[in-house]
Amino acid sequence: MSAERPYAQALNRLRNAELRPTRQRLALCKLLFDGGDRHVTAEALHTEAMAADVRVSLATIYNTLHQFTGAGLLREVVVESGKTYFDTNTTEHHHFYMEDEARLVDIDGAEIAISNLPTPPGEGQISRVDVVVRVSGSRS
Repeated sequence: MSAERPYAQALNRLRNAELRPTRQRLALCKLLFDGGDRHVTAEALHTEAMAADVRVSLATIYNTLHQFTGAGLLREVVVESGKTYFDTNTTEHHHFYMEDEARLVDIDGAEIAISNLPTPPGEGQISRVDVVVRVSGSRS
């Protein structure tokens, strides 16, 4: 069994996104995507990386998350100033933000109907609408 075999899915994912598979990208890609869909902050991923003996700075984590987002591997979800999550589920959907737990929960895109959107200024076109429904006072 080759040493790269555990990284085969991460390698394919990066190559398909046309991102160079550096050691750090491979390790972070494996951490992000090997457990199914999830929402992660840069700080939480940094903690996971350190626990997995992946030596990488928080700045590199941020850069990599933004590169993955730009390549379509992740969706960025801003819940408030200074609080951003990265979502491995890139399908059309929305989120509950559980304020008391600082946690995102997916809402199927078909469960929310959006109508009467304003015309964007200039020549712009609406590319996507993200809905974050904030929930407080509920522990699940």
